[in-house]
Amino acid sequence: MTKKLRITQTVSQIDCLENQKRTIEALGLGRPNYSVIKSDSPTIRGMITRVRHLVKVEEIEDSSK
Repeated sequence: MTKKLRITQTVSQIDCLENQKRTIEALGLGRPNYSVIKSDSPTIRGMITRVRHLVKVEEIEDSSK
């Protein structure tokens, strides 16, 4: 089973730095309370670290084979 991450944007990106806005867009987010599921990788973890004050992250198990 592969680890997946559920990333939920918790606050608005208004008044954020431009690179943080681009990171939110690259993660597939864009509005509060919107979630996406991504594979756990160092790239995704780095993006999450950059916007950690804007998002909530949960680890989930991928049951698909």
